[in-house]
Amino acid sequence: MYFDEKTLLDADIHSLITFLVVHREGGVSRAAACLGVKQPAVSNTLARLRERFNDELFYRRGIWCATEKADQLVEVLVPGFRRLQDVLKEMEKSL
Repeated sequence: MYFDEKTLLDADIHSLITFLVVHREGGVSRAAACLGVKQPAVSNTLARLRERFNDELFYRRGIWCATEKADQLVEVLVPGFRRLQDVLKEMEKSL
């Protein structure tokens, strides 16, 4: 199976995971706690993703809200990451 490694490397998997945790947790501070990092690190990651995707991704309206593009990204990324996670767990079992 072949893939475009440049695209995947440029995607920065760590940033995408951070994005997904912010989406799931509904905020930067809670996401930072889950990830074991400080809040500015999560904020900086979101800033890079906002620039990359040319979208605010999240905004405050009393509570954290995801933009339409953020929700679209989640719909695509979560199944892929779940599948990757399942494959890695299966591979670890067989060792």
